[in-house]
Amino acid sequence: MKLPATLKPEDVVVLVDNREQQPWDLSPLRMESGTLQSGDYSLAADGWRDLIRIERKSLPDLIGVVGAGRDRFEREVERLQAFPTRVLIVEANWSDIDAGDWRGKTTPKTVRNSLGSWMVRGVNVVMAGNRERAQEIARELLYRVANHEYRKLRSVAATIGERA
Repeated sequence: MKLPATLKPEDVVVLVDNREQQPWDLSPLRMESGTLQSGDYSLAADGWRDLIRIERKSLPDLIGVVGAGRDRFEREVERLQAFPTRVLIVEANWSDIDAGDWRGKTTPKTVRNSLGSWMVRGVNVVMAGNRERAQEIARELLYRVANHEYRKLRSVAATIGERA
């Protein structure tokens, strides 16, 4: 079986957790809904599903998981440890955190400390600045992981073809 030389973005299928309230538009990647035990986005292909997890957070979502939802999100961070690529993409930037423009008792320092704690534990935190940039980063990461795996698959297929 000969595989095409390149993996086109439109050939990549992303699995979006069906509980995701405001899914990103990741086109030209294709998207399908399903249940993910961890994260909001992954690759849908068998064998690739456990390679990446992306967790999406708006600024209000982030403040919520640092405050009242902390225990639940800590369990999520623990589950994310199982995936080689684990990313928290925040639809805000560091200056939004420093401004502390939200209601409640959560302080900017508490948010920064939480993000730092998650980074130390191996979760890549990307402060995307806004929703549009967050979508672009997620799209690129998902495609890069899929393309990396596709190149490995092509290499194995070529090796098998040489032996046949």
